[in-house]
Amino acid sequence: MSVQYYEGVGRRKEAVARVRVMPGSGRIVVNDKEGPAYFNRLGDMEAILMPFKAIGQESNAFDVTVVVRGGGVTGQTDAVSLGLARALVKMDPNLTSALRKFGLLTRDARAKERKKPGLKRARKAPTYTKR
Repeated sequence: MSVQYYEGVGRRKEAVARVRVMPGSGRIVVNDKEGPAYFNRLGDMEAILMPFKAIGQESNAFDVTVVVRGGGVTGQTDAVSLGLARALVKMDPNLTSALRKFGLLTRDARAKERKKPGLKRARKAPTYTKR
């Protein structure tokens, strides 16, 4: 028994999320765990489900399955949100303008800046001593 699903890939910092959306009962599974159990920080589930709010659709009409790897909690949260928005656009291309208005289809390209030689971090210089 095969179920029709729509897939979107989201990336942020070092995190990569593969999100599948299919008609269902509103179940969200992230890496074989329930969504709220995986993303238990305050506001993370709201950020992930923002694409559903942007299109005026309740998330309980769709099942969402996510495989996310790499990065930290914030990067994974944003990667899942982008992947979900891209999957919804594949499902219905007419949703593009609504999602773009909320900035959900734009990848956040900010990443950690590389460390430079002679510095402690990317920009932090060692303390200057006169003597």
